[in-house]
Amino acid sequence: MQRRRGGRLIGAVFVLFFLLAGTAAGHAILVESSPAANAEVHGPDITIHLRYNSRIDGSRSRLTLVRPDGSKDSLKIEEQSSPNTLTSKATGLKPGSHQIQWQVLAADGHITRGVVAFTVAGK
Repeated sequence: MQRRRGGRLIGAVFVLFFLLAGTAAGHAILVESSPAANAEVHGPDITIHLRYNSRIDGSRSRLTLVRPDGSKDSLKIEEQSSPNTLTSKATGLKPGSHQIQWQVLAADGHITRGVVAFTVAGK
């Protein structure tokens, strides 16, 4: 009887693991960015390109630029060239630390958020 309970417990743990793993797999994960995380770029204008591991809904996704002084600008997302990418442009960047805050909606309905920090080099 003791052996049977142990087998059930192990089985339940495996089922729980696979259910949780399936849930995590639904989230869009950033796999590549330009500018790259913690990169130094030359402004004042840059193209932003973000690529994810799954399809995302560009019309329901958001990109925000955080400037060195803490001010925020919503960035216009261009028409998607691929179902797993977002592209935008940031203009008038001054030297200092910036962030791109992103929020995407994956095709399966999961929302994911993240930040890409980068520095604009001085002259």
